[in-house]
Amino acid sequence: MFRRDLRPHSCFFSFLVGLSRSLLAFAALAKNQTSTGCVCLSPGFAPVTIETPGHTYEYVATALDWWQADRYCEQHFAQLLLEPQDGEQGSFSKLLQSHHIRGSVWLKERGSVLHKTKRRRGHTVPVLVFRDKTDTKYVKVLSEFPALPAVTACAHLQWDTRTQEVATIFSYAVPAFTNEFQLRGLVDEEGFVRFALIVHGHHSPYLPVFRADGQWHHFCVTWQQQNGTWAIYTDGKRRAAASGLCSGGPTAPQAISGQGTFIIGQDQDSLGGTFRAQESFSGNITDLHIWQRVLSSEHIEKARSCWVEEQDLLFGWSSNALEVESTVQAVATQLLCPGPVEECRVLEVGSSGFSYASCLQTLPFICHYSKDAYWQLKRAQLEASHSLASRVNTLAVRTVIPDSVFTSGVQDMNLSVALDALDILATVLRAGEVPVLEPSDLLAVLQVLKQVSDLEIQEGDELEMLEQLGQYYMEVTELILEEQNTGTWSLISQVIRGPMAVVELCDRMVSLLVPLLTTERTKITIQHGNIGMEVRELELGEQELSGEAYVVQSPEKGRHDLIEVPVEEMQRLKSRGLRRVTVKNMWFGYGSLQRCLSGASAVSREPAGPEGGHKSPSTAVGTAVGTAVGTAVISCTLLSGHQEISASVRYRLQHRLQDLPDTLVGPVCAFWNFSLSPDAGGMWSTAGCSVAKSFPDSTACFCNHTTNFAILLQVYEMERTTKEEFTLQTLTFIGCGVSFCALIVTFILFLVVGVPKSERTTVHKNLILALAAGEALLMFSELAKPSQVLCFMVTAFLHLFFMAAFSWMLVEGLLLWSKVVAVNMSEGRRMKFYYVTGWGLPVLIVGVTLATSFEKYVAANHCWLNVQTNVIWAFVGPVLFILAVNSLVLLRVVTVTVASARRRSKMLTPNSSLENQIGTQIWATAKPVLVLLPVLGLTWLCGLLVHLSIVWAYVFIVLNSLQGLYIFLVYAVYNSEVRNAIRRMKDKKKALSFTNCSHPINYLSSPRNTNSWATGKLSPAAESALPSPEQKEPPVKSITSKGNFGARIPMGISSIMAPERPAVELTAFKSSGF
Repeated sequence: MFRRDLRPHSCFFSFLVGLSRSLLAFAALAKNQTSTGCVCLSPGFAPVTIETPGHTYEYVATALDWWQADRYCEQHFAQLLLEPQDGEQGSFSKLLQSHHIRGSVWLKERGSVLHKTKRRRGHTVPVLVFRDKTDTKYVKVLSEFPALPAVTACAHLQWDTRTQEVATIFSYAVPAFTNEFQLRGLVDEEGFVRFALIVHGHHSPYLPVFRADGQWHHFCVTWQQQNGTWAIYTDGKRRAAASGLCSGGPTAPQAISGQGTFIIGQDQDSLGGTFRAQESFSGNITDLHIWQRVLSSEHIEKARSCWVEEQDLLFGWSSNALEVESTVQAVATQLLCPGPVEECRVLEVGSSGFSYASCLQTLPFICHYSKDAYWQLKRAQLEASHSLASRVNTLAVRTVIPDSVFTSGVQDMNLSVALDALDILATVLRAGEVPVLEPSDLLAVLQVLKQVSDLEIQEGDELEMLEQLGQYYMEVTELILEEQNTGTWSLISQVIRGPMAVVELCDRMVSLLVPLLTTERTKITIQHGNIGMEVRELELGEQELSGEAYVVQSPEKGRHDLIEVPVEEMQRLKSRGLRRVTVKNMWFGYGSLQRCLSGASAVSREPAGPEGGHKSPSTAVGTAVGTAVGTAVISCTLLSGHQEISASVRYRLQHRLQDLPDTLVGPVCAFWNFSLSPDAGGMWSTAGCSVAKSFPDSTACFCNHTTNFAILLQVYEMERTTKEEFTLQTLTFIGCGVSFCALIVTFILFLVVGVPKSERTTVHKNLILALAAGEALLMFSELAKPSQVLCFMVTAFLHLFFMAAFSWMLVEGLLLWSKVVAVNMSEGRRMKFYYVTGWGLPVLIVGVTLATSFEKYVAANHCWLNVQTNVIWAFVGPVLFILAVNSLVLLRVVTVTVASARRRSKMLTPNSSLENQIGTQIWATAKPVLVLLPVLGLTWLCGLLVHLSIVWAYVFIVLNSLQGLYIFLVYAVYNSEVRNAIRRMKDKKKALSFTNCSHPINYLSSPRNTNSWATGKLSPAAESALPSPEQKEPPVKSITSKGNFGARIPMGISSIMAPERPAVELTAFKSSGF
């Protein structure tokens, strides 16, 4: 690879400015002969600093190519100037001109493929040299070719400028046809090389593709069976494309036949032979690859940059897969692969315009700093004592750390120099001679790490030194992340844009270890203290694939962190045609990195289910106040060739964060996204990640992509003090106890006193039974926590009984609806439906939840559903639905009641005052609401307001823990049926004492009408008291009016508005105390 290397004392640029390109080339050649590299900046050409209110720009007059300019800015903790926005071009150009800056400067194009630096690659390959046109020189590809409905062939080619005749770059022949697939070329009169593609003997026209200049050019040809579509690309650009190049016509195209012979450099007039000199190729060719599909423009650009796409690769360039004729030379040559694009963006200062220039051209450039970062850098340099730099440079007997990060040039280290620099730096840091690093020291160390991570492995380097380099790199990184340096990190937070920049540097270091992988050694693991890295190569061609995990032992005995690529993901990659993948892993144990990252509490969240939820049926939750990194940071990256590929991963990390007083914590699976908030160096994101399983001491996560992962512990501040919490717990226990006793008494009363059987009383009894069982379990659920099995059973029964209680509340609403709105269903069928809803639905919900989420059913710290997973929705979802339905029922009941009361009022008291009418309406609205709230469960809606104030927490707990007492008062104490039944029992007992009485006593001493409020018929007791059937009068009158939806209105019963005795009473209840 072409390199510009200068010793630190050999700074040529001070006298090279203004000389010709030939002198520049000579200087570059001279620099290439030295061992260490520094593109130095002459003191006479110091950078020009330009300050604006929010930014600082540093103009560097020394001309560098785009990659060196970008690396220079990065090593100086800046970034190459981004392309100005549309409205800023003119003003920015004028700003530069005001500082006497003219000409062209490099830019980093917004959103382009070069937005992230990609270095040029030195690619050593066997080059086939076809000297002169002969009928003997050929090279045969030793691969079997199947039938090809689509094909792409790419190679690097150097055309012999001495010949202009037709030349065959390659030919593919099959037994039935010799010109099955062929690429030919010639040079036209204007000096352009023209290519023509032949398929099934059909010939495309010769079209110009590149100039015959004797330089290396990259070409790709594509063809597909559908419509005979073909294209020719050279140097990354499509030069020609058309359709119809096929046999059998466009309506019946044929695939390229298989089992043929592929020859490079000759036209086959017979299968594998009969060559002619005038059609042979003269020049050099290398890096030929053939795919059995049409590559996209993006993949063709990557192939040009020597990044090989392995999916559907039919033939990869290798001397072992070639049969080379003896007179053809095969020379190993280092091919300088171009970058992703040949041209880079340029700002033309003065014209306020943009242009493009070759990325290899040398131009001045501008580094951009934020204002805060620049002055933080300046302050660090002004306050520096240089103790670390002095000690390191003395031991190295050379300048490893410069006096200022602003004065150093671009460092292009080789392997031995980098190893020596890190060895000395680790020695000084390890000895503790500088106990706490100053900001300038930390910046200097980071600058050295950047330079080492930019290292490019050269031919002849001793690769064994790479592993030792990785050891030193890990050690230096761990030493600068020690706890005593946490404060120093905060002092340079604006410069390095977050400590995850260190993780990014380590990821580059891991990539340097890839050349060490061989067929014998497929895994390299390095761990130093609290930091580890691993790189391994996986063969996907094996019959039995298994998930590949990176396991790191935690400091605690028997505990470990891990990340793995699941086996199903390996199968998916294999099905894509990938033969092998390289896996990179890193691990940063809990330490300064996490403490610094905890300051970056912002998290980008995907819409998801609630992180919290209900802790238990009658307790409230806190509010989230921030996040803290509570685990190690672990990463996984998959590469195919040198290209990153997407894959899903699973990871499990041990919790490290200490318990926080007066707070709750909940795990959040997240990854660090560098593209979010780039000015801050990135931020945490939860996109594509979810909690797979939560444990008291660890969390398992699943993510559908690869990057740097951690577990964030979402911290919830308790909304109440310890005293308030104790008060609420006491109220809950007392309220539940009172409610339980009241429910039991109510249930016994319904059974003992002889309340007439009806749908209403049956529904009431089932609701009371379910609610009483749930509250009894809730009171003593904390006692089950020590036993995992018992806690699981208590959770399941709590879920069942509270779900049943809400289901019977839904039945109460449905029953009320059937009384208000006509429902054509017999009583027997309705009761079957009610039982299925009240008990069958809860059993079904609990059963399905247990079957699908058995492992994550119970919460970690209490006997209730796990709120960290979707299990909580098996309770919250149905409850919200039931409350919504019952709210609609209550609204309908209130509407009907108010309308009936208004009509009754107009009929009975047409001349009443407005105040009396308003009072009547208010009472008609308030009474059904007050009476129906407990059985419809609508008091649980107060739980939505708990987070607003502690007052709502008290209201919520009082209303719901005393729900049973409320039911007892409304449906037992003030229920006319219960009171009448008790009165009948008393009267009957009294009547039995008067044995001399000749006539039966009328037990209906109550002035209230004893009509059955469910059916409109008289009760049995009333019927027995009547003298004869002829005296009976119909107690119910059906009233139908427009807009009443056929409501059935019972008449002549105890009304809501006694003493006025209105015409309507709610048929779902019968109370006398309001």
